[in-house]
Formats: sequence, structure tokens, C-alpha cells
Amino acid sequence: MSEQRQEQGGPAGRRVVVVGAGMAGVQTAVALREQGFDGTVTLIGAEPHQPYDRPPLSKAVLLGNAEGSAFDVDFEGLGIELVLGREVDGLRPADHELDTEAGPVPYDVLVLATGAEPIRLPGAEGVPGVHLLRTLDDAERLRPVLARQHDVVVVGAGWIGAEFATAAREAGCAVTVVEAADRPLAGALPAEVAAPMAAWYADSGVDLRTRARVERVEPGAVVLDDGTRLPAGAVVVGIGARPATAWLAGSGVTLGAHGEVVADAQLRTSVPDVYAVGDCASFPSGRYGERLLVHHWDNALQGPRTVAANIVGAATDEPLAVYDPVPYFWSEQFGRFVQYAGHHADADRVLWRGDPAGPAWSVCWLRDDRLVALLAVGRARDLAQGKRLIQAGTPMNPRLLADPARPLKAATAAV
Repeated sequence: MSEQRQEQGGPAGRRVVVVGAGMAGVQTAVALREQGFDGTVTLIGAEPHQPYDRPPLSKAVLLGNAEGSAFDVDFEGLGIELVLGREVDGLRPADHELDTEAGPVPYDVLVLATGAEPIRLPGAEGVPGVHLLRTLDDAERLRPVLARQHDVVVVGAGWIGAEFATAAREAGCAVTVVEAADRPLAGALPAEVAAPMAAWYADSGVDLRTRARVERVEPGAVVLDDGTRLPAGAVVVGIGARPATAWLAGSGVTLGAHGEVVADAQLRTSVPDVYAVGDCASFPSGRYGERLLVHHWDNALQGPRTVAANIVGAATDEPLAVYDPVPYFWSEQFGRFVQYAGHHADADRVLWRGDPAGPAWSVCWLRDDRLVALLAVGRARDLAQGKRLIQAGTPMNPRLLADPARPLKAATAAV
């Protein structure tokens, strides 16, 4: 499909419909206007709330330090039609129509930005006191839980589990985190890198239990497979998320192994006049030589610019833009600011900068002496310089790179 030119976007009178009013959807609508699209732009969201940013949900909103996190966007001034509180049920590409609970919605160009939805804990649905943390309503339901300082059990020691556990401890709750793997962040980081992070839990007064599987959840308790019974005034499930694409069944849009929309390098789908962006889509990375599915905020911020450029450019026969970012994300947990840039799966060497038992350190992944990924804990300068070096593909000097006192930009092979 990369050779295909789809007739899309541009002239007045064309209608772009964006499904999903999270970061990716909002930024797509805004970027279209910023890049000169003068047709109709409609943004459809399933939630009734004004579109909002998600990262504050596990921090300021959850702790009651902010009432919400609505985007500071003048939708009316930009001529963006907001349709909120409406579920989209299906897509009929041959008719260029969406099916919604309020009837069909026609489009000339469609952008899929439906994000991801949390994976639910089997057997826990309907049990009182079990929570997810994905939406503004989820955060609002959890605020009084923290205010009452319940005993809290968090299932899953990934990014969201660690962030919620941090907030719950800050609120004065007793917190136990249950993780089926042998370490936190098992699905995101190698064992030797994630291992030092286990100590952060104990240092913050959190009981981390690894190699622990949930047998069942009962009102007021979580029972593990070894019979251990954990008191739980509330249970928060953070065991991952999957692309919110079930509604595309039968549409002809190609989905990948994880249920994500398979997009090409221009973020076009297998169906003409349909793009996909953000958490719901994977894309081929020329930089890393594999298809990436990135469930992080920065991807939902950057991808829409490519989508908008290609919608506008396709109508003027401009060369289409390629999406090939250096993935980036951050997490605030247990008093530490953790940042990651790149993709380490194909690295052939790992170097540490600093003592992982200390408050600030970094890990560098290299391939053929080129930096491909970097994790920085409390070392923001390492992250900023490292991301630029990854983008440039600059050859590094491993000996100099391992010196934490030396700036990364002064550890290149050319120095």
C-alpha cells in the first residue's frame, strides 16, 4: 500500500471525521487546522466529558489537586465540530460511513484514534471495590477511596500500577502490589534494568509481591494462588491495555496480532481514505526495522502531525510524510522521574551510567556502537542528549559513554 495514492483531504467541502477524542484525536483535528485544511472536521468521542489529557489522572486529578485535565483548545474557534458521548459501532468503507448509536456518519477521510482500553482481571467484574484507572470517571471514583485511606491492593507492577501505588501511598493508604512476573515492569524492561526498581517499593512503604498470581477477588479481599488472603478495601487493576478496535470487526481494516490497526509508514490503513494514529495503531519503523505498537502519550502527540500533513498533502500531490519517531515516554513514581527514549529490543550491548542503587542513573543500549535506546532515572540531560543522538544515529565511544560525569554528547566516537 505504500505505493498507493489515496484521494484524500484538502479542498473546502471535504469532510474529515476523527473517531476518538483523546490526545491523538484532538491533536489530529488541531493539526489539520494548523496545516491549512479548510474542510469540515468532526471529532467524535465516546465519553461525555470535554476532551482531556490522561497523564494527570494518575497524579493531580487522582489526589484531588486538580478537578480535571481538559485540553486548552478552542474547538469552536478552530471550526472543529465536537460530538461527545457517542459510541461508534462500525465502519462501512464502501459507503464511506461510520455506524453510530445515533445513526450513520458520512466521511471523505476517516482517522481512527480510538486509543486503548484496559485489560480486565478475569473473574473480578462486578465485584464491589474493583477499579480500573483509564478515564476521568475512573479517577473520580478512586478519589474518595484514597481520601478514606483504604487498604489498597494493586494488581500489576507496570507503569500504571507503580504510578497509582505512588499516589495511594502519598494519600496515606496501606498498599500491596501483586505482580505475576518475577519483577516490576517485566513486559517493558530487561531483568537487570528493572531489578533495581523493586527496591523503590519497599523504600516507599509499599509491599511488592512478585511471582504472585491472583486466584480470585472477593469483597474486601484478594486471594492469591498460594492461599494468601490480602485485605483490600479497594483493588486497582493495572495489567495492561489493548487497542480499542473491536468495533472494526468486519470492516476490512487489517488488524495485527495485538488487535491493533496495521498502518503503513504514512499512517494509512489497508482501507482507502482511512488513517490510524496513537495507541490503536502500529506502524513500520525504518529506524528499528520492525513494526512498533507504542502505547504512550508522546506517540499520540507526534503521529497526528504526520496524519494531518498527509491528508492535506494528498490533495495537492505533495510527497507523503513518513512517520518514524524515536519513541519516548516518562513515568513519575516513588519520588523518581523515569524517562525512556528509543527501542532496545535489537541492542547488542548495555552500558550503565551511575549506580542504580543511587537516586540518579541511566542505562544505554547500543547496536554497532550506535545508541538505540536510553533509560534515565533522574538524569534529564542524559535523556535529552540521548534522544538527539539516537535520531542522528551517531557512533558512540562505549568507554566514554560509561562515565556518568561526561555528557552524552561528549561521548561520541568522534571525540
